[in-house]
Amino acid sequence: MSTTYPSRGVLDRPRSRWADIAVFAGAAILIWLAVRVSAGMDVPFDDASAPSSISTDPAELPYYAARSLLRMFLALGLSIAFTFVFATAAARLPRAEKVLLPLLDILQSVPILGFLSVTVTGFIALFPGSSLGLEAASIFAIFTSQAWNMAFAFHHSLISQPRELDEAARNLRLSRWQRFWRLDVPSGMFPLVWNAMMSFGGGWFFLTAAEAISVNNRSYALPGIGSYVASATAESDTPKILLAIVTMVIMVIGLNVLFWRPITVWAERFRNEESEAADAPRSLVLDVLRRSHIPELLGRVFGPLVYPMDRVMRVFGLAEHQLYVPEKRRRANDVLFTVVVAAALAVGCYYMLRYIDSTVGFGEVAHAAYLGAITLGRVIVLLIFATAIWVPIGVWIGLNPKVSRIAQPIVQVLASFPANFLFPLVTAVLVATGASLQWAGILLMALGAQWYILFNVIAGAAAVPNDLREASASLRLPRKLWWRKLILPAIFPSYVTGAITAAGGAWNASIVAEIVPYGDTTLVATGLGAYIAEATRDGDSPRILVGVLVMSAYVVGINRLFWRRLYALAQRRYSL
Repeated sequence: MSTTYPSRGVLDRPRSRWADIAVFAGAAILIWLAVRVSAGMDVPFDDASAPSSISTDPAELPYYAARSLLRMFLALGLSIAFTFVFATAAARLPRAEKVLLPLLDILQSVPILGFLSVTVTGFIALFPGSSLGLEAASIFAIFTSQAWNMAFAFHHSLISQPRELDEAARNLRLSRWQRFWRLDVPSGMFPLVWNAMMSFGGGWFFLTAAEAISVNNRSYALPGIGSYVASATAESDTPKILLAIVTMVIMVIGLNVLFWRPITVWAERFRNEESEAADAPRSLVLDVLRRSHIPELLGRVFGPLVYPMDRVMRVFGLAEHQLYVPEKRRRANDVLFTVVVAAALAVGCYYMLRYIDSTVGFGEVAHAAYLGAITLGRVIVLLIFATAIWVPIGVWIGLNPKVSRIAQPIVQVLASFPANFLFPLVTAVLVATGASLQWAGILLMALGAQWYILFNVIAGAAAVPNDLREASASLRLPRKLWWRKLILPAIFPSYVTGAITAAGGAWNASIVAEIVPYGDTTLVATGLGAYIAEATRDGDSPRILVGVLVMSAYVVGINRLFWRRLYALAQRRYSL
């Protein structure tokens, strides 16, 4: 009896000309829209006569939405490039990690207004007479709201790789380039995609601040849905604000269907487990792409370039480290590295403290620290309630593909929707009821920060190997034991990553949640966020510096004393 095998292509999905037409038409439309919308980014610009608001004509909303979406994707591309370089350097260079991870903590803690106050003038000077400078400042501001969370997630995936994969890469003598694209990126793809989706949603939250820029006693407005809401808010035009909210909901749902859902389903192929889920998630858009001949044709065109690229990139060396380094040389390198870093920090601190002492004085630092303690209280309350609410819900969604298929678009809409679009409406309610922003500010901060916990818990639960879930079902573990022995340890690394980012996001959200304008009314809550927002609006550089330093000290100090210890525990005991 002879053994037969299926001929080549029998197991492939059937191809369809209709799928080819749909993919080609979709690509053509995207290219046309990108060219059409990007043409408005480079127009004559005069700093002295730059508009501080834009037209609130509802007919302009589709164009404004497209401009905002282009900025968001450009910032996402920059964030991915930054993540690959920064997280890889932190994971592969032990000495650099000691500087890069604290630096990432500091960068995450700097509010978006802190970056804008420093970069706007520089970007405008970089592109004289063109609006590209202001566009670059806006894109960079959105980038600062996306990149840090993605870098944390990818770094965690790199340092928690299974040891056998690391040994295989070294035994096969892969180059650093080959290891990165064949091992590091695939093993980190699942958490990277989920955190990119979450960070993209976080970028929407700060869109108003990035498009309607008010720094150094100057106001600039770029065409976009964020600046549209800012202009409608200044006019106290509630119907136009509601119209912008509807536009945002439509755009977020469309993005989820056409972009995020296909990518998250595609990322399922990179999950490292021995058995597969019985009900794998699906995407109509991804099914159409898989039935089209176009991806295969592109593979035939670009596939032959892989080997030459590998050969060229071997100049960066092999993915290995020295098995033995002389003790004296290692200590000498450590001492030199420590001396250089300490000297740079000492010089920077000296000039910074001298500047503060000669301007506002150190009494202002004590005042900002007191305000920071109040904001810290709001952050702690937020994290407690967000954890209690979203961990069970996130586990439920992540472990049930059918629920995930329905819940993910809803969660994506909620997470991606810029909650500060609702702030004018909240202000109107608070004014009408006489309620205080001191407590309502916690809710406003939560609207921008809680989703980091939910998304990471969903990703962590979805990444629990199916064979472990089947084993727990076969053993008929009681519910409490199931949570304590399987689920909580499995999601703990993802939860810690989400909680760190949520805490940093809450501090950042305080700059827009502790001071809320609506027309001629402005509600202000006592806290460090309102302090920084007011200093940025007035162009008070010393107070901006003090506020950013105090916020960074709070965030980095808490990360070092609390979150990093949990992070190390998650890496040491609970990595799957």
